Amino acid sequence: MASAARARRESAWRTRSYLRRGEQLGVLFVLPSVAFAGLFFLVPLLLTVWMSLHDWPLLGTSRFIGLDNYRTLVHDTTFWSSLLFTTKYTLVVTPIIFVVAFVLALLVRQRLPGVGLFRTAFFLPSVVGFGAVSLLWLWMFNDQVGVFDGILQGLGLIQTPIEWLASPTSSLIAVVVMVAWKTTGITMLLLLIGLQAIPDELYQAAGIDGAGRLASLRYITLPLLRRTFALALTMSVIGSYLAFDQFYIMTQGGPQNATITVVYWIFENSFTNFKLGYGAALSLVLLAILLVISVAQLYLLRDSTEY
Repeated sequence: MASAARARRESAWRTRSYLRRGEQLGVLFVLPSVAFAGLFFLVPLLLTVWMSLHDWPLLGTSRFIGLDNYRTLVHDTTFWSSLLFTTKYTLVVTPIIFVVAFVLALLVRQRLPGVGLFRTAFFLPSVVGFGAVSLLWLWMFNDQVGVFDGILQGLGLIQTPIEWLASPTSSLIAVVVMVAWKTTGITMLLLLIGLQAIPDELYQAAGIDGAGRLASLRYITLPLLRRTFALALTMSVIGSYLAFDQFYIMTQGGPQNATITVVYWIFENSFTNFKLGYGAALSLVLLAILLVISVAQLYLLRDSTEY
């Protein structure tokens, strides 16, 4: 009996020792990621918080002013108008990207000859940087040498060139079309991965039970893509709220400051007006807004099995 008890104690000790070594090894594997996040996220975040509490010019000595930057922000009409425009832009471009990307994902999911070529063609614009794409589309929308006006005039649809970037509405439409062309591919890829993860047996069973394509889409595809939708939607919304390149290059905030986004206004204050402290305060407010929006999206799109 004593030997059996001793053997059980030794076995329990070996198990605890094995688990302890596994935990220590796991910590070692995690340490590089923790160090990377601390160095490139936490440290800049803390520095930004500290800067937001100062009058921090580009050159010269900073001066502690407490919450004055945030008080200025509350009465900054340009910031609120830029936030309203950014929200409007996000609400317009996000559904377009999702609808087009979902349709394309359903099409290229089919196992047909040459489907890989279409997948590559749809995804290819996502590889090009926003700066290069914005310059390309700025040229195409040009009313003197752009291809769009040339095609429309050649078809007899218009008599005189259209100044696409001369009004707030047409400028927004031009940027939305460009962004949808540029970013739909990456969203399509995410949705395609989610579609391919759904077992074919579910669709076969639904077909045996008499379910058509619409019923399968409603009761199988959409519910099982909930997590993929949450990821893609969060990425799309965050990307839209951080829009800068396309408006800086294509519209330069115009006409009449009608297309200034929040990031554009942060850039203007930080690197044009040299108010780095105020720019830091604007950045932190935008970070808080994105955090609230992302948490709300993930909560609303959570699985029914998640608590």
